[in-house]
Parts: sequence; structure tokens; C-alpha cells
Amino acid sequence: MTMNDPIADMLTRIRNAGKAKFNSVDIPGSMLKIELAKVLKDEGFIKNYKFIKDSKQGILRIYLKYDESQSNAIYGIERVSKLSRRVYVKGRDVKPVLNGMGISILSTSKGVMTDRKARHENVGGEILCKVW
Repeated sequence: MTMNDPIADMLTRIRNAGKAKFNSVDIPGSMLKIELAKVLKDEGFIKNYKFIKDSKQGILRIYLKYDESQSNAIYGIERVSKLSRRVYVKGRDVKPVLNGMGISILSTSKGVMTDRKARHENVGGEILCKVW
């Protein structure tokens, strides 16, 4: 089975695993997904991630984060740029998500980064997703 949008698949697996209260979720690996997981970990939305090598493309295991009342650290996660409609922004036009309560993850010429870092470095790119 071919997958048209692997980033949307990754975000959906994280969203569904969080609603089902799973400790971890396994996702087919790629370099872009590893960079997305790194940004999510640095921003405190997930506990950790681990790349497991196998005979195919590898598996990215993401360990989800919950608070004391077992509510997920990720309240919402949505794909912005899709296959049918790519969304690009310039460095000065990157807007904060929920007045700074959430983040946008961008794919720029300097790598995958948050909206805050993109504004600081004045670099634009494709908005991959929003997380809050």
C-alpha cells in the first residue's frame, strides 16, 4: 500500500495514540519525521523518540507525554501544507499559533524549525503543521 502523505500519517498516528492513552506509537521512519520528532521533543510535546533500524526503512518510536491527570500534552495537531495545497511563508510573515501557546513547524532552507526560531532567524519556508 502506498502512502500519499507520510507527514499527515505521522500526525494522525500521534493524535490517535494520544486519544487512546498509549505510551508510545510506532511510525515508519524517515529523516523528515525524525526532525519533526526532534522539534516536538525540544518543545516539550513528547517525552522522547527512538529510531529503530530494521531491514526496510526503519521505525520511529515516539513516547507520548501525559500530565498527572493523564491528559495528553498535545491538545491539537494539524497538517497545514498538504499535497494539494502547499503553504509557504516569508520570514517576516510567520505568525504565532494561539498567541504563542502553540507552535508551527516549518521546513526551511536551514532545516526543520519552529515558528519562533524562524522569526528570530528571519527565514521562511513551508509550514508543515501546527501543534498546541
